[in-house]
Amino acid sequence: MALTSERKKEIFTEFGGSEKNTGSAEGQVAMLTERISELTGHLKKAKKDKNTTLSLLKMVGRRKRLLRYIMTNDIQKYRDLIKKLNLRK
Repeated sequence: MALTSERKKEIFTEFGGSEKNTGSAEGQVAMLTERISELTGHLKKAKKDKNTTLSLLKMVGRRKRLLRYIMTNDIQKYRDLIKKLNLRK
């Protein structure tokens, strides 16, 4: 299921600073993390959904590139973001 506009505003307010700041890398990582978790739940039920699997892999790659960007520019923001989102690193 797609994210609602209210949920998107909450995510960008929490991670991006304001709901209008949709371009911040931290907000985008948080949005991708939310969508990745939803798709993972869907794929546990529908194992043969290859289109969703491809979309999931693309999102994971995009999130990885954004996290690398944040890490090279500000390591403390990176560590805080990883801790907030409960990612593995």
